[in-house]
Amino acid sequence: MGAAQVQVFGTKGCRNTRKAERFFKERRIKIHFVDLKQRAASKGELRRFAQKFGVDALIDRDSKRFRSLGLHQAHYGEDRWLEILADEPLVLRTPLVRHGNQLTIGHAEDSWRDWA
Repeated sequence: MGAAQVQVFGTKGCRNTRKAERFFKERRIKIHFVDLKQRAASKGELRRFAQKFGVDALIDRDSKRFRSLGLHQAHYGEDRWLEILADEPLVLRTPLVRHGNQLTIGHAEDSWRDWA
């Protein structure tokens, strides 16, 4: 991977985000960490992941925030979900990891290993 870097979107409290950070650091791969609590992912950035995996893959239906917002009964279209996910990062399945045009959602060590 050389001097290329990966972009990791997540939150400090997310166990899988910390695993991703550790994975790349152990391999001396430069990380650009985006703390979603401080800076939300843009709708365009989220759309990139949604185009590859479907918007449903981005939604953490088990998160406390998902439940507290009452989203378990929601039936929205993709655009509305992307707005919600941009506004409510704690509803996202994290980490979102991007390396060039390659993307992963959640803990995806097999894919990351292919990149490394």
